[in-house]
Amino acid sequence: MTGHVGEGGVVGMAKLMATATCTAFSGVLEGTGERVGRRALLERVGFLAQLSRELTGVLVAARWDEGSLDVLAAGVDERGQGLPSKGWMAMRRLNWPQHVTAPAGVYVPDRVRRGAEEYAARTLRLALHRRGIVAAVLATWPDDPPRRTEGEWAALRAAVPAGVSGAEIRSRTRQIRQFVAGHGHLPAGLCALEGPPQVAGQVLLAAMDRQQVTLQRVDAATARLRVKLPLRAAPATGRDWAWHVIDIRLPGTITPDAVLHTPTLRPTPAGRIAVDLPHSRPVPATKASGHSVALGFDWGVNTLLTGTLGRLTGQGPAKPVVTDGRPLVFDAT
Repeated sequence: MTGHVGEGGVVGMAKLMATATCTAFSGVLEGTGERVGRRALLERVGFLAQLSRELTGVLVAARWDEGSLDVLAAGVDERGQGLPSKGWMAMRRLNWPQHVTAPAGVYVPDRVRRGAEEYAARTLRLALHRRGIVAAVLATWPDDPPRRTEGEWAALRAAVPAGVSGAEIRSRTRQIRQFVAGHGHLPAGLCALEGPPQVAGQVLLAAMDRQQVTLQRVDAATARLRVKLPLRAAPATGRDWAWHVIDIRLPGTITPDAVLHTPTLRPTPAGRIAVDLPHSRPVPATKASGHSVALGFDWGVNTLLTGTLGRLTGQGPAKPVVTDGRPLVFDAT
């Protein structure tokens, strides 16, 4: 959810964002009208997901060092200009992808590279949160890690990023203790403590433009995805890529007034093509009434209710609403 608090304590929410996981069952080759069944479509989406995974994995591993994470954490390039919020643009501003090449003999369109670079940037930026916790734990490492004193806990709480839970602190403490037991010394940081994050086989279409993907809403219950997919596992030229038209059935949770956003494609182990479809809709304004924390719930599929907390932060006439996205689940047992 995005929004701000204006004068008089009125919260003007620009839009409410959510993601619905849909399923793609079949498609049509746009150039010939040939129907592409579920098995063939799954195979071709799998080809694209594997290419994305390989490129992303190489880029993440190449930048899994404290110096690169320092650059991302600073948020500025070598000229002192702020990095773009879009991950693939930030990567290119830093010239990080220039040494990452496609497998030999494989043609990968630039827009597909964008998707892989976006995935890599998101993965590395997510690691900054873990890195901050690890750095705080190392900087305040106690004499007896299993039994911190009140003073040691106070120092640690002051050092960790805001909103870090006790469970996260204990988990990172255990991880560091295991490292010390195996190596005889404290790790230098997150990159010494653990290897590069693993990446999944998925395609972030949101980083691509109309040369690779388009999305339109056909009616209240259907969205039409056009995406250029490889026809083989190792496409050698642009002729080995073709436009596929895929109609997606929308769940009832996506209201008729919702705006659809470019999805992520994921081949699942069960043989399904998952389409993670973000959508947004306007929400009515409300009054803060002096409260700084709000609790929101939504109906779930596997759970009755799922919720999260939103907090008003900052000072002045505009206060952002921030959430860590941690789910709160209703359990009737």
